[in-house]
Amino acid sequence: MMKWNMKSKKGILKRAAAVMLAAVTLAGMSANGVLPASQVKADEALPGYVRSVYTNEWIPAEQSVVRPIAVMMPTDKVAQPSYGISNADILYEIMEEGEISRQMAVISNWTGLSKIGNVRSCRAYYLPEATEWDPIIIHFGGVFYMQDRITAPDINNISGTNQYGTGGGAPGAGAFYRTSDRKAPHNAYTNAPNIINACAGLGYSVNIREGFYNPKHFTFADGGNTLEQYGAAAATANAIDLSLIFPYTKSAFTYNPTDGMYYKNIHGKPQTDGLNGQQLKFANVIVQNTKWCKLDDKGYLYFQNIDNTEDGYYFTKGKCIHVTWQKAGDYTPTVYYDDFGNEIQLNEGKTYIAIAQTGRPVAFQ
Repeated sequence: MMKWNMKSKKGILKRAAAVMLAAVTLAGMSANGVLPASQVKADEALPGYVRSVYTNEWIPAEQSVVRPIAVMMPTDKVAQPSYGISNADILYEIMEEGEISRQMAVISNWTGLSKIGNVRSCRAYYLPEATEWDPIIIHFGGVFYMQDRITAPDINNISGTNQYGTGGGAPGAGAFYRTSDRKAPHNAYTNAPNIINACAGLGYSVNIREGFYNPKHFTFADGGNTLEQYGAAAATANAIDLSLIFPYTKSAFTYNPTDGMYYKNIHGKPQTDGLNGQQLKFANVIVQNTKWCKLDDKGYLYFQNIDNTEDGYYFTKGKCIHVTWQKAGDYTPTVYYDDFGNEIQLNEGKTYIAIAQTGRPVAFQ
């Protein structure tokens, strides 16, 4: 009869428990590789998992070293739905010429996406927002105001056309394809294999770049943030109306207290992902008031993304507080502060950021 000493017995039981925990966790793992929060404690995770810089969720360590992509996606009514957009860890929406906004989806877990887009052109003022995440920028051309910056040696971009108004290169143009279900310009797409191949051909690293990557972005709350600590200064915000900021799309959010998420609407309907049919939802919504001006009679805009004089609002858990923000440089993260001068603490999960033209207010109730 075999006898176990207590030390070996504890070791075997510990290993058995680890195997059982791994089996349970892997069985319940979400499709995007994120470990469900219900299966881990605040400071515990399976070996090989780390906190995401973008969402603070537990992710495989190998995923954490992959550079994100920043994909330009349309808000045009005829161009909905976009594909892969629900994978965005951070989704920016900014006005363009013609009173139509555009979106930039920062996606860290993109290497398994079979269809991404449709992909649209970029503008110069998206680049300071993008570079703080050091992504591979995926776009379909742009305008001449961005030409000097997008062609700078520190920028890695993949573009479907050389239209910058005055010519220019089209790096990685072969990564895109068009479909027949929509008319141009709303039918240009790419996918993960095409992006990886384009990066290989262009000499881009698909892993984070030392000297460019900044691991310090958002500060996340330990155990969640209901904003109750602000008392009466935290206003009720179960519905967020951005129609005065984005009058074409009438972007809006509805808070769901069941899961603590804000669900996004566009053009009066749920904004969904063509890949999975899921409505976009966010744990955090930020409205960032930003100085702006028109550059010419064509209506092209300029936004002062690097600044320390403007304010905004932070929404989470059905509440809202007033904030200020600072950004010191292209690769420097934007930092948001409450009215006491403290950096705000976000909740775990995805974040939507509206870069709003000063003078265009957000409504909420």
